[in-house]
Amino acid sequence: MPGPDELLRNVIGGQYFAVLNTLGNGLPHSSLISFAVTDDLRSLVFVTGRNTRKYRNIRENGNVSLLIDNRTNQPSDISEAIAITASGSASEEVSSATLWWDVFLSRHPQLRQFVEAPDTAIIVVAVREYAIARFDETQRVSMSE
Repeated sequence: MPGPDELLRNVIGGQYFAVLNTLGNGLPHSSLISFAVTDDLRSLVFVTGRNTRKYRNIRENGNVSLLIDNRTNQPSDISEAIAITASGSASEEVSSATLWWDVFLSRHPQLRQFVEAPDTAIIVVAVREYAIARFDETQRVSMSE
């Protein structure tokens, strides 16, 4: 069985989408997003329009989580699917935006036009912890070590 770092790399590296969870006005909000991860697994990056609810929620409260999973919608998912929750702090990156664009576009080159639009914000999530959940167990991996 692979160790936690290898498992994180395999699942996160194999997925293009995540469910982002934010909080605004005391209410949770979930959004499907395209994302990329840095090689050290400490940062996740995505882009969004500045006129979106997720952007407003992040500006109000940067604590977010992202759910990334490898399910295939098959009965075998009960024993084989892995769901990873990345918890951390999200903020708009302004000073090094082009560096983060490169991270994101290396995973999603087809979104270049959207990334370069004037109303698009690049959001970086500094991951505090990953929770790796299987059917019968959950393992936590702290990124603050």
